[in-house]
Amino acid sequence: MTITPILLTPGPLTTSLRTRQAMLTDWGSWDRDFNQLTASVCEQLLGMAGASSSHHCVPLQGSGTFAVEAAIGTLVPRAGKVLVLINGAYGQRLAKICSVVGRRFSTLQSAEDQPISAAELERVLAADAAFTHVALIHCETSTGLLNPLREIAAVVARHGKHLIVDAMSSFGALPLDARHIRFQALVAASGKCLEGVPGMGFVLAEKAALAAAEGNAHSLAMDLHEQQAYMAKTGQWRFTPPTHVVAALHAALQQHAEEGGQPARLQRYARNCKTLLDGMQAIGIRSFLPAHVQAPIIVTFRAPSHPRYRFDDFYRRVKAKGFLIYPGKLTQVDTFRIGCMGCIDAAAGNGMQAAVDAVAQVLGDMRVLNS
Repeated sequence: MTITPILLTPGPLTTSLRTRQAMLTDWGSWDRDFNQLTASVCEQLLGMAGASSSHHCVPLQGSGTFAVEAAIGTLVPRAGKVLVLINGAYGQRLAKICSVVGRRFSTLQSAEDQPISAAELERVLAADAAFTHVALIHCETSTGLLNPLREIAAVVARHGKHLIVDAMSSFGALPLDARHIRFQALVAASGKCLEGVPGMGFVLAEKAALAAAEGNAHSLAMDLHEQQAYMAKTGQWRFTPPTHVVAALHAALQQHAEEGGQPARLQRYARNCKTLLDGMQAIGIRSFLPAHVQAPIIVTFRAPSHPRYRFDDFYRRVKAKGFLIYPGKLTQVDTFRIGCMGCIDAAAGNGMQAAVDAVAQVLGDMRVLNS
């Protein structure tokens, strides 16, 4: 019998049966019922961010990166300049997006195990008045590092600049409230902490900024101003929507609320993370990040320094026990990653403790653990 694996990855991730069942219905893209489904999803996403009165929710077909590119390309004027804050692979991707869409940018870089410094950001913004925007990865998925969003947002606001937050791996689990943290745009997607399926990104964009963005976009399909204007006028997506993904996200958001919303989601992920970290430490596998910057979303572990260790072999053996993990995304250190997200709990029979037990057994069988 084929084992359906539990996904302990940065996304896609394991979803509930109820979320998967929501995709069994086919929807007409112009149908009133589907348009109401989209409107409900957008309303719920804005409510989760405390942004119902200040921002529009603009959904977009594609992965989260599509939505990040759309936000940069629509909201940053063609004569604007972005300061990209980097301490991992997804910050590097932000910089590449700026380059590809033709927006001027500079970078402020920290080590992959160090959060962005608000004091250093203050210094850089004070030295160059040309910056119009600052772009930040809230939770750097390549390591699991949590950047100090509140402190960074305060510096950006003090300098009169605009903040674009990539909250791909934090929205829905970590606190994010537009009433307390000012951002021009927050970008996330259907398939991470919201526990939907991948295929839809979205941008929570300040209403005034979006209204002023007409003509900025480098792309027809990724023009958030046009997408919002068309949806406001017709209730419909401009181009064929990912109907099944929207339906799944609608079901996932209902379950998010029933679970207790963001605080309860964070609590469950934190239990998963503690179980994972404690279990791996017990078998001698060290996490890459110090505890004070580790988000309970995904954990990067240092690979065993043994000649018999090969990630491909390790991955295959863990998969055979019913769990999918991810390779590391660091260039200087050999690592692997295990996610804490998804429809899993710490103590369930197929949950995080079972995953830790499977990893321990596999590494023991490979004879790569220090005795």
